[in-house]
Amino acid sequence: MYPYDSMSYNEQISLPEFLREKLFSQYGEELTEKIRQGYLARRRVSLRLNPLKGDRNATLDELNAAGLSPEPVSWYRDAFTLSKARESDVRSLKSYEDGRIYMQSLSSMLPPLILSPKPDTDILDMAAAPGGKTTQIAALCGNKCRITACERNAARAERLRYNIAKQGVGCAYVMLIDSRQLNSGFSFDSILLDAPCSGSGTLTASELCKGHFTNTLIKKSSETQRALLTKALELLKPGHEMVYSTCSILAEENEDVVGRVISKSRAEVVKLDDAWLGELPLLPVKLPGTVCVCPDADYEGFFIAKLRKLPN
Repeated sequence: MYPYDSMSYNEQISLPEFLREKLFSQYGEELTEKIRQGYLARRRVSLRLNPLKGDRNATLDELNAAGLSPEPVSWYRDAFTLSKARESDVRSLKSYEDGRIYMQSLSSMLPPLILSPKPDTDILDMAAAPGGKTTQIAALCGNKCRITACERNAARAERLRYNIAKQGVGCAYVMLIDSRQLNSGFSFDSILLDAPCSGSGTLTASELCKGHFTNTLIKKSSETQRALLTKALELLKPGHEMVYSTCSILAEENEDVVGRVISKSRAEVVKLDDAWLGELPLLPVKLPGTVCVCPDADYEGFFIAKLRKLPN
């Protein structure tokens, strides 16, 4: 079998017809092929240093001593990529066992950064497991915020608790609950909703070959997303901001969900215009102010929108 980055192998793998039609309709022929190539690219390993544990330089020294040559990411001081490593190489390190590093995709690091959490605030993570974004929020706040991390699946909630403890997070409380069922008496200063989705931004060659990605999954996901986002805006304090994200690149899970929900709510899109976002491989969006990342060798496909709840 040819390696994933071989053109002769790539040419043998096609998109499901319904997905190709969706992507072609939304992005056109050239970008659809670029996305397909992004699915098939062998993604570089990425990780995040954990400022809540250990010495930064000592951790980097350990990575270098193991021959992993961490390469810094310009838009986030704690993010690094590893061109010469596999995930198993990182998991064998003491710094990984100690919780001084966290394996996380670069795209997954974006929503907490865009949320820009502040110390001494109440923060809701609505779909928190396995804990990458929860622990990143805690790290960004220096463990000085109050995080409510929700997960409806018991096994995933246990994994979330494990990662929170391993990463030295002391400001997060895990609730075993579907966020849609949260009491309306709760209110939060900021909310992260990394919503369950079809995963259309993270497909791999093997997944495309298996044929498990379906139109039914996309429709079911969009229904769940609308319900979760509606609940999020109900729980968000007036005048405050939240982030909605998915690992999908399809408008019906992204712009369409956001547009439909805010049309029925007192909320608005906060334009994402930070200069560093221009360093990402961005796809065009039909809702101004939002961002969609194209899958490639460094990034998973990802959509992000920041919303503000209008004062009463």
